[in-house]
Amino acid sequence: MEITSLQNERVKYLVRLREDRRQRQRDGLMLVEGRDEINLALAAGHSPRTLIFCPDLAGRPLTAPETELLSVTAPVFDKISYRDNPDGWMAVFPTPRRALSDLLLGPAPLLIVAQSVEKPGNLGAVLRTADAAGVNGVLVCDPRTDLYGPNVVRASRGAVFAVPLAEASSTEAFDFLKGRGIRILASTPSAMQSYTAEDMRGPIAIAVGTEDEGLTDFWLQRADARVLIPMVGKVNSLNVSIATALIVYEAVRQRGVTGGR
Repeated sequence: MEITSLQNERVKYLVRLREDRRQRQRDGLMLVEGRDEINLALAAGHSPRTLIFCPDLAGRPLTAPETELLSVTAPVFDKISYRDNPDGWMAVFPTPRRALSDLLLGPAPLLIVAQSVEKPGNLGAVLRTADAAGVNGVLVCDPRTDLYGPNVVRASRGAVFAVPLAEASSTEAFDFLKGRGIRILASTPSAMQSYTAEDMRGPIAIAVGTEDEGLTDFWLQRADARVLIPMVGKVNSLNVSIATALIVYEAVRQRGVTGGR
């Protein structure tokens, strides 16, 4: 089957699924665009409902057993696409349901707590860092952006499927960490100690907040330690994804391994 009309009802639905968070939440579905991103989702065990491809754009083949294959013309794909340079592949996946109890942690896990990160690009970059460093899990607390929205999927380059994730309230995340003896390290410019001076070789969760507000008092008051990233410039805030990467890779360096996993 090939769809050629921009007014086709399925095309209109895919546009709504891309643009409307409430539609995604109501239907429990999400869009994933890009051959590499779809392959990451498949490798992580996720099965798409529909594979959409444009013969004029798609290069290498992509297969998913027992999945509907939908062909569309280039104008139709352009309407539903959310990438600047689409490769002609898109898929509709059920939205993953990930709970704290699903995280499989070893004796000395390295975790990230991302509280209320509101920009999809920043959250996606945090997930890419977590994947690259082998972090054992990312706890997305009190989210302000849709973890499975197209912009986070795009910014993460599919790492949203590769990294162990859980969404929770701050209270739930804190109880989870404390119940497992995991120290909480809060990143804040108000700290007195540099992050490089903190021992991060044991079980630890690195907590980060937004650029504008940072972590809330909930985490700052409950953290086992507070650390800062020394800065000598006139701007006293780093992008949250950069700050996260610096601290995470210091933890990796101290552990003397290529990653937490």
